[in-house]
Amino acid sequence: MTLHDPVLRLAADLIAIDSRSSLSNLPVADRIEQELSGFEVERLDYADANGVAKRVLVAHKGPRGGYALSGHMDTVPATGWESDPWAPRLDADGLLHGLGSVDMKGQVAAAIIAAQRAPADVGATLLITTDEETTKAGARRIARDSALARSLDLQGIFVVEPTGLVPVRGHRSHIAFTATAHGVQAHSSTGKGVNANWKLLPFLVAMRAVHDELRTNPALQDADYDPPFSDFNLILDNHGTAMNVTVAKATAQIKFRYSAKVDPKPILQAVRQAAREAGVELAEQMEGFPPELPADHPFVARATRLTNRAPRTAPYGTDASELQALAPCVVLGPGDIALAHTPREYVRAQDLLDAVPVFARALAGA
Repeated sequence: MTLHDPVLRLAADLIAIDSRSSLSNLPVADRIEQELSGFEVERLDYADANGVAKRVLVAHKGPRGGYALSGHMDTVPATGWESDPWAPRLDADGLLHGLGSVDMKGQVAAAIIAAQRAPADVGATLLITTDEETTKAGARRIARDSALARSLDLQGIFVVEPTGLVPVRGHRSHIAFTATAHGVQAHSSTGKGVNANWKLLPFLVAMRAVHDELRTNPALQDADYDPPFSDFNLILDNHGTAMNVTVAKATAQIKFRYSAKVDPKPILQAVRQAAREAGVELAEQMEGFPPELPADHPFVARATRLTNRAPRTAPYGTDASELQALAPCVVLGPGDIALAHTPREYVRAQDLLDAVPVFARALAGA
């Protein structure tokens, strides 16, 4: 097996372009657009919260009223990589290595090739987003502003994130909290500084209690998910402060993931109250409502027939939280999500090749 196959060649080209969410994705969008000859293409440009130029693509050919394949262009940071993350490599075992190989440039490549090969009487739509790893702003821009997508009367959207080609009928969405405490920077030996960490600490104690409540209170859990408890992940940042300097700014970021059956209001109230009592600033960023189709939904039944695999739910999130505003969404793609966000990310090349006919049947309504 070599990178000469169109799917693997395109996947390698996309991996080789650094498109971490903090950067502009215009180079990778330009490379994708080279593959869209014969499609009607709509470009939606925007600037993210840091003023970085971003672009999402909606592409369509054939009759209206069909199905869409959707994937994202951005990747997580290259944390922990010891090899070059942007040097795609196909090893002797048929594994394609590189940042974004499984999440999800390989899947995007397979979706594009499947759409290219769709016959003239089959509608083929691509919804190619960015900022999926951060804010879902790209998918939100398509759902809100795409005249082309709105005009297509889509029957369903396959979000082609890695699921091992098992249909995922529902997943969690997140609320991202950012709590910030301010101090006064000084040499720590002088006693003249104010360390922001001490201001943040009472808030963190309260957040540990919220974390433990989510793990132990059945009323805040959903047995249809594995794990049944909601994610409440904490990241701390002193913004590069040295050990002998009092901290001028301390930030706690928390990602709270919840499913459709979990009421997020008690958690929102607890976090807000803790921030008020600790005297720290609090910012919130919410995704769309957790997408979840009933197990007997016609689109879920169709995905089940397509794959001959029973549908399930997933604890992570995807662009479906925003794209569900356009049409029902099922998450379905090749590869193992457990390999994503790791410094040894890879995808089995054969899995990408095998996905192309599955995506082709998905577009055809088979």
